[in-house]
Amino acid sequence: MTNHHHNMAYAPNLAPRPKQLSPKKPSVVAVLDIGSHKITCAIARMRPIDVSDVLPNRTHVAEVLGFGHQRSEGIKCGTVVDAKTAEQAIRSTIDHAERAAGVEIGGVLMNVSCGRLSGKLWGSNYRVPSGEVTTQDVQNVCNQAIFDTQFEGRTLLHCLPKSYSLDDASDIQNPEGLFGKKLSVELHAASVDSAALNNLIRCVERCHLHVDGVIATPYASGLAVLADDEARLGSTVIDIGAGTTTIAIFENGKLVHMDAIAIGGQHITNDIARGLSTRLTIAERLKTLHGSVISTSLDEREFLTISPVGASEGDNTQHVPRSKLVSIIRPRVEEIFELAIEKLKLTPNSTASNRNIVITGGTAQLPGLVDIAKTMFNRSVRIGRPLGVSGMPDAAKGAAFSALVGMMIAPQLVRNEVTITQHGHSLATGTGGYFSKMGSWLKESF
Repeated sequence: MTNHHHNMAYAPNLAPRPKQLSPKKPSVVAVLDIGSHKITCAIARMRPIDVSDVLPNRTHVAEVLGFGHQRSEGIKCGTVVDAKTAEQAIRSTIDHAERAAGVEIGGVLMNVSCGRLSGKLWGSNYRVPSGEVTTQDVQNVCNQAIFDTQFEGRTLLHCLPKSYSLDDASDIQNPEGLFGKKLSVELHAASVDSAALNNLIRCVERCHLHVDGVIATPYASGLAVLADDEARLGSTVIDIGAGTTTIAIFENGKLVHMDAIAIGGQHITNDIARGLSTRLTIAERLKTLHGSVISTSLDEREFLTISPVGASEGDNTQHVPRSKLVSIIRPRVEEIFELAIEKLKLTPNSTASNRNIVITGGTAQLPGLVDIAKTMFNRSVRIGRPLGVSGMPDAAKGAAFSALVGMMIAPQLVRNEVTITQHGHSLATGTGGYFSKMGSWLKESF
């Protein structure tokens, strides 16, 4: 029997998926953002609410009970480069959050930005047996599309139906109960390199925690920063982290595309350290305190004092005009945006070039960034800060914490994702579907 058939019956390699929150009683959710610059953990109480008018699809309100963060160790460009130190950093971050919240947690939701994150639209057609579309038919057409998305060495993170068509009618949001013969789906499947993801998961598991779900960073950030009308009319969210820049496109309130670039704020810091031959810690401080993407006339006259690499404090310091700092930062920011523009050109239906752009992530705080983005993308741009979460410490309300907040929103939207279970025979939710036959036939033949 060929390998192909054997794989057919097994469901895709699937990342852990958050459980749907109970609409009746509050629950506690812990989220962990393992970044290249910082590792943060928040423990929140999720209280059911009536669906919000302003913020899309939210069924719960998150109150942060405990928060912990520390400098990242052992992580580079979102990837684990030193498992031991990464594990210690994760452990101490979670410890902090648990102590602040006064609760112990057994599992966390985490995000992933590395591993060549990407999303693709897949279509599939299906003949409706009874003439009226049932829940099972919708499930089957989606599962069929998911089976096509399989790639060696990739793990599926999210499967979100974009829209359905029934016979000649297209752009149907929910076909259930409608009459027709041919049902089609367009499904957005986001995936990541399995090895990169497994290394992150293993690090968390070594801290004696269960990974309750994995969420793609750009999806989380988009959920945190977009207001309802933005998500509906279409927005591109660009999260510029330290090690990676991720992109997510939302339309009709749904995630329809994602991509990633392996460059971020850390690369700007490296450029400064190299350009001014100073230490990374000093470069980081210069960027945060004096960095900008746009030069003003004052910058020529304002000098920064920098101690060179290897010099002891106060030893032969150099004085550099601030304009020099800007001239190092700006090309790297332009490069990130150029790469983002290239990625956006490649997206399916890139005709929607009128989508506004929301920039978030730690690097979004660089002064002048929005002005450059407006010029380069030639559309409206704003900075996105996380919306609608209470109890976050003031230090954690900025754009650098969008992904963290977005992970508290993601479990409220699990109902929008197609459910797949790990093995073929339980793949379709109903019994006796094509997949269950396939599964039982396999069991018999081995």
